Amino acid sequence: MSEINTSLLSENIYFSKFEITKNFTCVRFLDQNKERFELEFNLEKGTSYNTFFIKSNAELFIIHPPEKGYSKAINKIISTFLDQYELNKINIITGHINPKIIETIKSISTQFQNLTITCSNPGFKLISELWNQKNPNSTNFIDVQLPIINVIKKELSLELENTSLELIPVPTARWPGGLIVYECNQEILLSEKIFSAHIATEDWSESNRISTEIDRKHFYDCLMAPMSNQIVSIAEKISELDIKTIAPLHGPAIEYSLKSFVNDYIRWGENLSTNNPKIALIYASAYGNTASIGDALAKGINRTSVEVESINCEFTSNDVLIKSIHDADGYLIGSPTLGGHAPTPIVSALGTLLSEGNRDKPVGIFGSFGWSGEAIDLLETKLKDGGFKFSFDPIRIKFSPNKPKIKELEEIGTHFGRKILKKAKQKTRKSDTGMISSKTDPTLQALGRVLGSLCVLTASKGKDENNVKGAMLASWVSQASFSPPGLSIAVAKDRSVESLLQIGDYFALSILSEKDFREPLKRFTKPFSPGEDRFEGLNIEYTPNQQVIIPESLAWLDASVKERMECGDHWVIYAEVLHGNILKSDCLTAVHHRKSGANY
Repeated sequence: MSEINTSLLSENIYFSKFEITKNFTCVRFLDQNKERFELEFNLEKGTSYNTFFIKSNAELFIIHPPEKGYSKAINKIISTFLDQYELNKINIITGHINPKIIETIKSISTQFQNLTITCSNPGFKLISELWNQKNPNSTNFIDVQLPIINVIKKELSLELENTSLELIPVPTARWPGGLIVYECNQEILLSEKIFSAHIATEDWSESNRISTEIDRKHFYDCLMAPMSNQIVSIAEKISELDIKTIAPLHGPAIEYSLKSFVNDYIRWGENLSTNNPKIALIYASAYGNTASIGDALAKGINRTSVEVESINCEFTSNDVLIKSIHDADGYLIGSPTLGGHAPTPIVSALGTLLSEGNRDKPVGIFGSFGWSGEAIDLLETKLKDGGFKFSFDPIRIKFSPNKPKIKELEEIGTHFGRKILKKAKQKTRKSDTGMISSKTDPTLQALGRVLGSLCVLTASKGKDENNVKGAMLASWVSQASFSPPGLSIAVAKDRSVESLLQIGDYFALSILSEKDFREPLKRFTKPFSPGEDRFEGLNIEYTPNQQVIIPESLAWLDASVKERMECGDHWVIYAEVLHGNILKSDCLTAVHHRKSGANY
């Protein structure tokens, strides 16, 4: 496969060109410094956007056009194709549809004639709604006539010159217009958002399966987990195809252990589909901002092992919505405000929730807005008057949340999930009176005799208004290596600070003294409210990597995360120690004594 790298947009945004066959090309737009508000960018490895070009007779097919930030670049690339190969028609095949992609398609439409769009039926609905919709956060509205649209209502085969395409609609709650493309001759699957990872790399494919596994699992946990049942069904359908290469929308192609990787996607989803409590997350999202709020809430809830079912009410039948409401143990409902009103599908879904929902189950509401927030007021008033009990104050965000707000939203979700889980466990204890108590289980009693030092783990990430801090009391800490000096820490999955402990992140460990541990112990064992400053009132200091040191510490360590291993309800973090110091040489380390290995 030939490859050409060319600087195009700026010193940080460029593209790589891969010639798959003589008439089949991938252009990968790369942004090394991409740091948007969305939670799936937390790994901060930049991002890439794979767009595919197929030449067939006099027509240029463009599969998965990129967002508007790359529109000038793609127009130049299209001009090159049309001039070099004397093409006069353009057919855009797209499934991932949002306002920024619409902006790109509009830009192409203004510069080139004979443009056709091919999409699924839900995709047609989205394009039609967004085409003339003005985003209040944008000043560059392009007024152009909607092109001809070919609507795919079921799987469709396209026989092109030396190329055979299978177009497969794969609607999900988050991306109802989802459309994947299978090229039969090369056995390559253009999988769109599924199997993606935000990685900026010039290599066509990953070097091995392990090299990107963490990144792809992170992307899955952030965006796929709330619709795991749908994703499992799609992955099972994909597993029936003969595939040599998977080329997703974001990140490098996958060419190693493909069956194992697809099976991982199925396993991740099946692990979420348990008998645990469930939240119905009902929403509509005009510009993606409300959906991003829901994503952050869902990620926080999933940390507690409570399942989230994501329901885009614009593309969900009333029968499915009613069943989800009946099966759920709690409800979240979110809406944008458009023209001073809630979208009609949200008003309809609200009516269904009022008529079918259980008032004994907690509810939360959220939404984004440009100039006002009447839709959120409507949700609050109707549900309050209907006798529902709110688990948290209504979430109102103008336009889109920044990184600290995203973290606060995750914490709100975790608190919500814990309440649901606590209620479910109370029911279990009442009904399961014959269960052996952990207090008398000799195995757990023995496990509890494993000692750990009392420490406070602190982590800080991002700069200025995007700075996010977290902290937790840690007692499952152990030295793990001599060379390099390293340690391991077990972090519960529902800990807020866990999202700040990805590979490459820095953190500090403040080791507490047996004489002065009580005040830090009291502060860091009490529950923090979402968004609360963990360090308010403390005279803190910082490590060389700008990590917080807690006062009254015996010693501190400054470390960098090197490995993460998923272990049941915890993550085990291995970190290399970079700096450290003794603050109280005449004191001993505080030790955590437990009577049972069933709890902290």
